[in-house]
Amino acid sequence: MSQSASLRRPAPVVLADLIPGSVLRDILLVAGAAGFVGALAQFSIHLSFTPVPITGQTLGVLLACTALGWRRALAAMILYAGAGLAGVPWFAGHASGYVGASFGYILGYVLAAAVCGLLAERGADRSVLRSLPTMLAAEIALYAAGLTWLALYAHLGPAATLREGLTPFIAGDAIKAAIAAGLLPVAWRLAGHRAGRRDAEPED
Repeated sequence: MSQSASLRRPAPVVLADLIPGSVLRDILLVAGAAGFVGALAQFSIHLSFTPVPITGQTLGVLLACTALGWRRALAAMILYAGAGLAGVPWFAGHASGYVGASFGYILGYVLAAAVCGLLAERGADRSVLRSLPTMLAAEIALYAAGLTWLALYAHLGPAATLREGLTPFIAGDAIKAAIAAGLLPVAWRLAGHRAGRRDAEPED
């Protein structure tokens, strides 16, 4: 093994890195992840006692952003939020623009993307036992932004904020986290032969 090879450290590898390509690949992945989250946003249920709808967005964020790694994930969610604000109707219920009380959760997707993408680059999506805490950390980041925004926007106290912005969504988001935590390690196992070659150090 040459000296340069012995000093070289493997770059962090996430699922998206298994797809051949570079800049064009990354652009397509970022746009695709934003579109994926936007598509899942259309699976929405509006509850009478809260301005925040139940949607499939969280599952999209957890899956896509963990697979992308933090830089591409962050870019994807910034694209999602920015394009939605600019008029692309891919927020919940085909909404666009400033969506009021629920906009904090969209900002939370940006934070969640950075968290789960960063942890994925450290191998946290390779097994269910490691994926579950990753999904939990991402959801904590999401709710930190969403609940803060909701409280300030609607002038709610702590109890009302939790009642309207957290309690109705706990069970559903737990299921989404479990689905993502199960699917990602399966994807790694299915692509294991390619991941193994990518991680290997070259020899002379």
